[in-house]
Amino acid sequence: QVRLVESGGGLAQSGGSLRLSCEASGTIDSIGDMAWYRQAPGNQRGLVARITAGGSDYYADSVKGRFTISRDNSEKMVSLQMNYLIPEDTAVYYCYGDIRTWGSAMSQDHWGQGTQVTVTS
Repeated sequence: QVRLVESGGGLAQSGGSLRLSCEASGTIDSIGDMAWYRQAPGNQRGLVARITAGGSDYYADSVKGRFTISRDNSEKMVSLQMNYLIPEDTAVYYCYGDIRTWGSAMSQDHWGQGTQVTVTS
């Protein structure tokens, strides 16, 4: 079994910062891409940032220059540093991992439970 547990969400003022973290645990053999997605009320879940096992990253246009994704492979963790927050960043943020478990031939998508981020103006 694999678990992804997020932490660090909460309330911030416009222009402020928050840092999200996500730790993977369980019978993990390897982790490929990790990412953060978000879903605001009435909207579909969308990609915020993605990082490969080698450290190459990708950002949605809406967060470029404000958010930074990083990972610690030894700790099986991925983080999202969010600066210059704006009210439009308000959403539930989900951690994602492309994870292969011991004894499995293929990796599978795994998701965290989500953490709320609310930005006030």
